[in-house]
Amino acid sequence: MAKQINAIRGMNDVYGQNALAFNDVVYTAEQVLFQYGYQPIRLPIVEKTELFARSIGEVTDIVEKEMYTFEDRNGDSLSLRPEGTAGCVRAMIENGLIHNQIQKLYYSGPMFRHERPQKGRYRQFHQFGVEVFGLNGPDIDVELIALSARIWEQLGIEGLELQINSLGSQQARLAYREQLVGYLTSRLDELDEDSRRRLTTNPLRVLDTKNPDMQDVVAKAPKLMDALDDESKQHFEQLCAHLEDLGIEYVVNPNLVRGLDYYNRTVFEWVSKDLGAQGTVCAGGRYDGLVEQIGGKPTPAVGFALGIERLMALLIDQQTVNEEVPADIFMVLSGEQVQRPGLVLAEMLRDSLPELSVQMNCGGGSFKSQFKKADKSGAAYAIILGDDEVAQRQVTIKPLRDTTEQHSLAWDELVNFFSQRIQKGEL
Repeated sequence: MAKQINAIRGMNDVYGQNALAFNDVVYTAEQVLFQYGYQPIRLPIVEKTELFARSIGEVTDIVEKEMYTFEDRNGDSLSLRPEGTAGCVRAMIENGLIHNQIQKLYYSGPMFRHERPQKGRYRQFHQFGVEVFGLNGPDIDVELIALSARIWEQLGIEGLELQINSLGSQQARLAYREQLVGYLTSRLDELDEDSRRRLTTNPLRVLDTKNPDMQDVVAKAPKLMDALDDESKQHFEQLCAHLEDLGIEYVVNPNLVRGLDYYNRTVFEWVSKDLGAQGTVCAGGRYDGLVEQIGGKPTPAVGFALGIERLMALLIDQQTVNEEVPADIFMVLSGEQVQRPGLVLAEMLRDSLPELSVQMNCGGGSFKSQFKKADKSGAAYAIILGDDEVAQRQVTIKPLRDTTEQHSLAWDELVNFFSQRIQKGEL
């Protein structure tokens, strides 16, 4: 017997409850984005390594340690994408979709980072990303936050906290960086190993440390909000006012800095307390300098990405996710002459009533076992088809969720019967 081959560590199969929750997240997000007038875009999984080195930053953990990078047969350095924004910006520039244009886009798919796998953090993970180009006001920042809040509402996810902050302009951020480095250097003996490394690469990330021994250092650090330029302060004040107008509760987190170098001004995260250390389910903000940094003309931009696996976990924890694909109608077939007409009737219902899910029992089985499947499917009605029904060109309709009596119905009355159930809100 050949040796069993297993999946790569940190790259998981998604099936059962998880697969249904995965689809629920993506479908719901797509429906919300449609409501807001956003367009889909599909992006390559593999990009030139230079793209991420230039956008994310050569001295970041992602580029230095976590990317899956390889040399192709032409000698080019390529990488599996660790995030989606850089590739989306590259696509906008390369295809001439960005200059003097407004683009509102969304995408979804796998990302790759060679990290230590743990709950909520995998080496292949999936994101749903949203990007807007060509708008620089706080109103579009608020729209992104509002539509993300609508996604949580549509999914039925509760208990998420919105945290916001402003990183100011690139110039204000650089000036603050110098001030922060000076402060952290004065307390060098109190920094942990990770913070000492970040001191020379990305000192703002020290503010985001999860080490409880570092909290006093962080609490007494200079505040980025105090170093903001006037235009960024006004932008942030308007952002907060708009959120209050919409009734969206938020917490200003002065230590929220985001892990990628390209952010400026508005940054935000939606955080859950139910996921442990990996509590951020959605994160984003403005990146007004990134388009120019990658080779395009100066273009304001803002976006976010939500973590599909983390939202899947919340859906399963907070709701009952059916382990079967939910059905509206389940067809129970028993007899020697029922398969062919059963297939025809099932397809007729799907053609005429595409909004309904019609499952048909395949593979035979007793009435008892088929009704167990019907009940487990969540269907509201069973259609029973046996040899006697075929001879009379009838079916038996059996309600599965109430005590209404079953009754017979002619084949040509099936569509009208279920159409009426839809109109009455029973399906």
